[in-house]
Amino acid sequence: MRIITRKRLIEFSRRHPATRHGLTHWYRVMKHTNYSSLAGVRITFPSADVVGPLTVFNVAGNKVRLIVAIHYNRGIVYIRHVLTHAEYDKDKWKE
Repeated sequence: MRIITRKRLIEFSRRHPATRHGLTHWYRVMKHTNYSSLAGVRITFPSADVVGPLTVFNVAGNKVRLIVAIHYNRGIVYIRHVLTHAEYDKDKWKE
């Protein structure tokens, strides 16, 4: 999959160094796997969940909520938000 943009993951892991390994793992797996549906994603990431048009991943031992838009037909993943669990719970990302 093509991931746009990795910069958000890097910036977040700089602010929250304990999340670096989990975000790097997610990035590598997503980049090297061509998913055709959510069912395929859930084989690798069982906690992936759909919220409207977006997919939410629990990453780094449930410390991070990674919110992406996946375009399976084009093989592109757009990173929309990288949030701590507390930031995610505020629901501001839905606006």
